[in-house]
Amino acid sequence: MAEQSTTLPPFLTASVLGFSGVKHGYFTRKGGVSWGREDLNCGLGADDDPADVNENRRRVAQAMGAAKLVSLYQVHSADVVTLTRTPDWDRGPQADALVTNVPGLCLGALSADCGAVLAADPVAGVIASAHSGWKGTSLNIVRSTLDAMERLGARRERIVVGLGPMIRQESYEVGPDFPDHFAGAVDDHRRFFTPATKPGHFMGDIAGIIAAQVQAEGVASFQDIGGDTYVDEDRFFSARRGFHRQEPDYGRLISCITLTD
Repeated sequence: MAEQSTTLPPFLTASVLGFSGVKHGYFTRKGGVSWGREDLNCGLGADDDPADVNENRRRVAQAMGAAKLVSLYQVHSADVVTLTRTPDWDRGPQADALVTNVPGLCLGALSADCGAVLAADPVAGVIASAHSGWKGTSLNIVRSTLDAMERLGARRERIVVGLGPMIRQESYEVGPDFPDHFAGAVDDHRRFFTPATKPGHFMGDIAGIIAAQVQAEGVASFQDIGGDTYVDEDRFFSARRGFHRQEPDYGRLISCITLTD
């Protein structure tokens, strides 16, 4: 059984989301109890002791000052779950974005190279978290998330959006047909793919596509806080790095947002 601690794990922030009534954080891999090396793995699907994962998630909720932390069974979709009351689950149904107007409910997006998108309309008191991997990005989960926020009373012109650390173009080599997935997801999609050293392959800028999608929606402001999860092993988990090393599993980072009042 993992021991509880009063030490709170560190997290990164986006300045565009730094206003009263909302708290958010892009958590690193530090400050947890997983695998005997203080990793903050927050994914219940990882090969980890469930007690350790639950302790990590408790620490995240405490750091956010939230009464409850929820996340989803992520499946690389564009599906959104809207919560108008506190659910009785911690890990919800299969979907990839959460929207709420409930104070004290912390919305988490898990990632390990994929994009973590956090959004808020401070006037309406509506927030969202979204897991935007390459598949979700090709399906424009950003648009689905903003649509769900508006159905709860938000307005695009007031929404601010932050993008957290993820795998960056310099680290993301893809095959010859991969760019075709984004033909309908963003204008001039080929501009986000540059030739790789390997003939016929490309280096893909998924963060750039997410940024273009957000900006095309006419939101109030957007910020990509940077950080390459593949390169920065000290701070971040990376699925691709683990695959290249033939490691059996990898941890999941969490990015969270909550209404404080």
